[in-house]
Parts: sequence; structure tokens; C-alpha cells
Amino acid sequence: MKKMWLNNGLKRAIIAMVATVLLGFISSCSNDDDDNNGGGGSGKSHKVVFKAQVSPGSSIANAAYGYDANNTQVTGLSGTSWTSPEFTAPAGAVMVNGGVVGTGVNASSTVKVQVYVDGELKKEATGSGTTLSATVSYSF
Repeated sequence: MKKMWLNNGLKRAIIAMVATVLLGFISSCSNDDDDNNGGGGSGKSHKVVFKAQVSPGSSIANAAYGYDANNTQVTGLSGTSWTSPEFTAPAGAVMVNGGVVGTGVNASSTVKVQVYVDGELKKEATGSGTTLSATVSYSF
């Protein structure tokens, strides 16, 4: 019974992560200038890497990352850390986004997701609990 709840919890976390990424993309099309260098995307390409880490005893299960509406999903992960392959967000890309879901060992378990653009940490997000989920996005 507990395992069934956990699987449902992970499913809910994945759905929440995907919804958050989509909402982030939609909101990037607004006039919000947070982290924006003039809107409409940048005039040059950027090298991007996402990194995630969970507290000891916890495990990362799935990840998603990409730019604008071009996202990659990774399933079947395990362990306490994950790093995306470096990818290039092309000139004109508006935003990058990524996130992970996993299982915490207890209610005080944590997850941290970071986005690096051109080798520089731009943003990070955290989450906690037994169902771990965190997403981060950065607008050019």
C-alpha cells in the first residue's frame, strides 16, 4: 500500500514539474523583465547545464531540461546527484528550464536544482519532503 502511494506521489510530482515548466515558458512570453536582457531572447547562443542534488538517503528518479518548448525528459535515474549534458540554447532562445523529481527518505529531505549558463550559476530552486520536486528557469 505504501509503495502504491509513493508511485502516485511521484506521478503527481512529475505532473507538477511539467506544469511548472510549461507555466514558466508561458510566463516568459509576458512583459516580465526578471532576469531579462531586453526581452525576445538573446542575440547569441548560450551553453547550459543543469545540476541537481538531494539529501543523503534520498534519490532522484526523473529529470527534464531544455530551452523554450524543446525539452528532454530523463527517466529511471537513481542516486543523490544528477547533471544534464551541456547543451546549446540557440540565439533567440527566450528561456531555459529544468527540474527533477525524486523520493525523500523523510519529511526533512531536500532537493536543489541549479542552472548554469555559460559556466555561471544563474539560479537555483529547492524543495523538501518525502516526494521531492524542484524546477528552475532562467530567461535571457
